[in-house]
This record gives sequence, C-alpha cells and structure tokens, in this order.
Amino acid sequence: MAGLAMDKGENSGVMVSLCSLLTGGRVFGIDTRLICEVLGEHAVQRVPQAPPFIAGVIPNRGEVLTTVNFRAVLGMEAQSGTSSVLVLEDEESRERFGLMVDAVSSVVIVSAAMLEQNPSTLEPRCKTLFDGAYKMATGLIVSLDPQKLRPVRLAEMGLFSSKGRGESV
Repeated sequence: MAGLAMDKGENSGVMVSLCSLLTGGRVFGIDTRLICEVLGEHAVQRVPQAPPFIAGVIPNRGEVLTTVNFRAVLGMEAQSGTSSVLVLEDEESRERFGLMVDAVSSVVIVSAAMLEQNPSTLEPRCKTLFDGAYKMATGLIVSLDPQKLRPVRLAEMGLFSSKGRGESV
C-alpha cells in the first residue's frame, strides 16, 4: 500500500478496495488484497508476559496465530468484550498474524489518487504506522500497511517501552 502514494497524475484511474476498520472511534483502512481472511468477533488467549501490543494467540486453520492488539499499538485503553480479528500475512516470511480491532465495518472503493501523505505535525508513532489518509465525505480513513503491524516489526521499533505505555495517539 505504501506504493500508492505516487504522483496523483499517474494514479488518477487506479481504484483501491479498502476494508474499513473501527478502533477507538477512528476509521482505518487496509487494502483488501492484503487481508487473508476476517474472523469477526473472536476471543483471544492472552500470553503471559507478552508485550502490551500482543493481544495473545488464536487458533486458525491448524496454526496458532500471534495477534496484535491495535488499541495497544495506538496507546488506547483496552476494550471490554470481544473484538474482531483480521488474518494478515507477512510478505517476507509468509507468516500469518492477526490484527485485533474493535470492529470491521465495510469495503470502501477509493481512488488511489485520493491518498494524502501524513501531515508533518503527526505524532512520530503514527508517522511510522500510517501510510496517509483518504479524505471522504464522512471523514478520514487512515491507511494502514500490514507489514508495519507485524509483531516482529513492532518489537523492533522500540515504541512500546514501559515509559511510553501511557501515551495515546
């Protein structure tokens, strides 16, 4: 998805299908081609002593998937009850992982030319995680790249130290 932020003239006819996700009252989108499956509401088994951005694990098609808590990644408070889980795949290692969000909303078709870069005033954590945003009549859809949400990459980024846990975006 990062490659979609090209010159708007080159992209004017390219359409992108986004799966819209809700987390903390905000709308995010992931290119539907990058989603393996949507599990819907799913209970996640917590892993003791895992970093806060790891929601836990879930069984999926004979595998155990590590699941990322998107609320924790954004520095938000935990949500009570069940959450929706999307199954994503790491392009490099072909390893699957889950992304836990408050809800999966709908599929939205947008022009790739509508993707606007992150503003320079955006908090550093968000600049690292977000690919930009699509301005829609109903508000913004923040574009996410699953590769930036891989559990290993999140651990390497160092954004989740104990002193940074209380901050929110």
